[in-house]
Amino acid sequence: LKIAAAAMASRCRLATSFHRVHGANVQLDASRMRATRVESFANGLCFSQEPLAPGQIFLVEIEEKEKGWCGHLRVGLTAHDPQSLEVVPEYSLPDLVNLGDTWVFAITRSHNRVQLDGEEAPARARCPPWEPFLLIEQVRIPRDALVGRSRPGRYSHILDELYRTNVLPATARRSRIGVLYAPQPDGTADMHIIINGEDMGPSARRLPTTRPLYAVVDVFASTKSVRVIPVEYGLPSLQTLCRLVIQKHIIHRLAIDGLDLPPPLKSFCKHE
Repeated sequence: LKIAAAAMASRCRLATSFHRVHGANVQLDASRMRATRVESFANGLCFSQEPLAPGQIFLVEIEEKEKGWCGHLRVGLTAHDPQSLEVVPEYSLPDLVNLGDTWVFAITRSHNRVQLDGEEAPARARCPPWEPFLLIEQVRIPRDALVGRSRPGRYSHILDELYRTNVLPATARRSRIGVLYAPQPDGTADMHIIINGEDMGPSARRLPTTRPLYAVVDVFASTKSVRVIPVEYGLPSLQTLCRLVIQKHIIHRLAIDGLDLPPPLKSFCKHE
């Protein structure tokens, strides 16, 4: 199981777009990487373009918030092929969940964690900010892409530290929320939700692995717009390594403008 999970994770495709099927109030950009709810507070359901592979994370960043609504982003998994839905439900909770074979949770700091019968609820192990990988079951995910980053500005170095230590509200603008499933020895899977590089633990257990599982992202209420963040598995790319070295030697990202670097690399270091 350990070898199989690691091998499957290493072959994961980059989950880089939303499905063409979505809620009535959702507008996708040309790349289908950005989803915006254009009116009201509901009908914001989105799905991953493809089913997820075991250990493959579907990661989104909150780009815009909308004041005046109660409630936050909701994420999870479904065994329903979006193309097969006669009508996209208005809400993920409870409408989509009521169709069965769907597991969705509202994002909060005190996220639900499911224990097995007789299992005590251990304190959640927090991943130290300096750890380069997040380990979930037998899957290793480069942590750099999982952690939110502020918009470049005078106080970016302070805000970025808050994202790295996961101190900000779970649904703050620029937070990154991910969902994946980890195979278990009994042939089922556990669903995990990740907030800014921190694993919230199994939020649902015994998911079937005999059917394709799609990511669900409900751009609900106070969440206005999200975008998909591609995650590289395995060894970090040269571009990512360059960014880590550059960031280590500057006070904040505005200083990147003064460096003698190619413009694309400057933009990558400042914005991603």
